[in-house]
Amino acid sequence: MKKISFAIIALLAVTFLFTSCAAKKSTVNNNIVSRGKFVGTWTLTAVTYDGLLPAAVQVVFNQGPAQSFVNSTWKLTNSGNGSYTLGDGTSQTIFWSVLNGDGMDTMFQFKKLFEGDKAQKVDDGYRLVIGSNDGSSMVLKTPVAVGDKTGYIVYSFSKK
Repeated sequence: MKKISFAIIALLAVTFLFTSCAAKKSTVNNNIVSRGKFVGTWTLTAVTYDGLLPAAVQVVFNQGPAQSFVNSTWKLTNSGNGSYTLGDGTSQTIFWSVLNGDGMDTMFQFKKLFEGDKAQKVDDGYRLVIGSNDGSSMVLKTPVAVGDKTGYIVYSFSKK
C-alpha cells in the first residue's frame, strides 16, 4: 500500500511540475478582427488627423493628397481582391488582407496591383491600424512618425 501511495504522490508531483512550468498560451485574442467585416463596398466619408497638422503629409498611398480620397469607393471581396475609385474616376486594383498580430495592433493591409501583377510578387504595400470595424462603419489609421511620437491620418468609412 505504501508503494502505491508513493507512486500516486510522485505522479501527481511530476504532473504538477510540468503543468506549472509550461508556457501559457492564450486561446483568446481580443484584437482579432474578422475578415468578413471588411467584405463589401465602402465609401470613405472623411479624413481627419490625430496628432498631425493636415498639411504634414502631402501624398498618401503614393497617389495624391488625403482629401482626394474623400468620397472614394472601396470594393473588397472575400478572396482579397479589391479596388478603390477616387471621386475623379481614377481607379486602382488592390489585394488586401487583415494582419491579426499577437501583441501588436491589428492591421488592414493592401498592395496596389497593376496590369499583369501577381499579389505574391509585389513587395510594396500599405498597413493601416484598424481603429474600429462593426461591419457597417470602420476607421483605419495610417501611422506617421512625428519626432519621437506617432500621429495618424484617420480614414472613416461607411458601408454601402
